[in-house]
Amino acid sequence: MPSPESLRGMPLDRPPRPGSLDLRQTPVVQHPWSLPAPLPASYARMRHPAASVPALGRGSARPMAAPRPGDSSRSTPAVVTAPTGGFASTAGTAAPRTPVFIAHRLTKIYRMGEIEVQALREVDLDIREGEFVVLLGPSGSGKSTLLNILGGLDVPTSGEAFWRDHDLAKASERELTRYRRDHVGFVFQFYNLIPSLTVRENVALVTDIAPHPMSADEAIDLVGLAPRANHFPSQLSGGEQQRVAIARAIVKRPDVLLCDEPTGALDYVTGKVVLEVIAKINAELGTTAVVITHNAAIAGMADRILHLADGRITHVDANARKLTPSELSW
Repeated sequence: MPSPESLRGMPLDRPPRPGSLDLRQTPVVQHPWSLPAPLPASYARMRHPAASVPALGRGSARPMAAPRPGDSSRSTPAVVTAPTGGFASTAGTAAPRTPVFIAHRLTKIYRMGEIEVQALREVDLDIREGEFVVLLGPSGSGKSTLLNILGGLDVPTSGEAFWRDHDLAKASERELTRYRRDHVGFVFQFYNLIPSLTVRENVALVTDIAPHPMSADEAIDLVGLAPRANHFPSQLSGGEQQRVAIARAIVKRPDVLLCDEPTGALDYVTGKVVLEVIAKINAELGTTAVVITHNAAIAGMADRILHLADGRITHVDANARKLTPSELSW
């Protein structure tokens, strides 16, 4: 699984390859890099939720009904389940949110000599702005591969993957580097803190490359570690180190927070504290959060749960009422 270590040494401003897009000469109005290819019709449909959208899983697209005024299903303490190949409805009185991630027939094959391992099999999905989404499934189901593609750490073998209007599947290495730097915050199972730097210094490192960061102290305060800002990683507990990693991820004000097993190395009590921090970032900053876990209990705090098995999304659940981390038990 790629880690933050894999980001080191990746060029941010090297000259482009012959024939590739020179971003230094390209006017940028809204986004840091332009589309290498036209948008597919599926993206235009996703920008208007009342229209038909790609189906989850394999098979042809199915229409998704527009939200009905006065629908109170959001407040009902139940889980709405979508069958394989369809979306779970999360309609309520609030206006539908704009999709930030769209994938269509996403496939990833790893080749080792003559052996092929198919990690993803024609996956279709959408993730909307400000959503809290959990990717749930056993080891080897394709969760990390999917997260890595959404985060620009890997590219699919075939299929489409978009962040807003950015084509992640066809982006160059330089474009993906800029995408990760400007828009994505990563939190991994292991903290990857620099042991010789204090909490404040570990977090402040990111502010040197981010275009519009918050202050390191503000990020540290958001995760509840202001009293520990001058401590070194060796002086912190595992949960505190993970919260430093979260502060480091959010200090650049990312549009999306991608978390790969953020509680996997933590005990029950400490894991809940970390989940509370992630939920706070999602709720207060409006950051889209995607969390990988094999712990089914964590799914209770999500807007939607995407269940993966054998490289496919088998079904989708939508929580009518999201639980707080304090309400979770496992």
